[in-house]
Amino acid sequence: MEIRELEVPEIGQATALWQSVEITRPWNDPTSDAHKALENQSSTILAGHHEQRLVATAMVGFDGHRGWLYYVAVHPDMQGQGFGQQIIEAASRWLAEQGVPKVQLMVRTENTDVIGFYERLGYEAQDVVVLGKRLE
Repeated sequence: MEIRELEVPEIGQATALWQSVEITRPWNDPTSDAHKALENQSSTILAGHHEQRLVATAMVGFDGHRGWLYYVAVHPDMQGQGFGQQIIEAASRWLAEQGVPKVQLMVRTENTDVIGFYERLGYEAQDVVVLGKRLE
């Protein structure tokens, strides 16, 4: 798999991928999120291509304290072939190049398969509660 930064014309393909693996939510606009990530110097979207086809993504960013991963996805037809691990490793390298000491991500508690995937990559549950508030 070839991994590089997503290009703006590919945003539609990326959002279609995210919808196919059901990581989008009605209250978030993935197209807007993608544009913001690509316009900001402290974030990007890494895109994995296999045989000229977008098959994996990871939105990665640095908030000034820690690195974060969002919109990590592998096309359903391509799962189980190591592409998820490759895109996570690329995201970790991107963060390390920015001088980021730690990476975090959020997984919905019912998504046990994905939690297991991250645990196999060395990620551990953190003893924190994530709180949120919409500013709209």
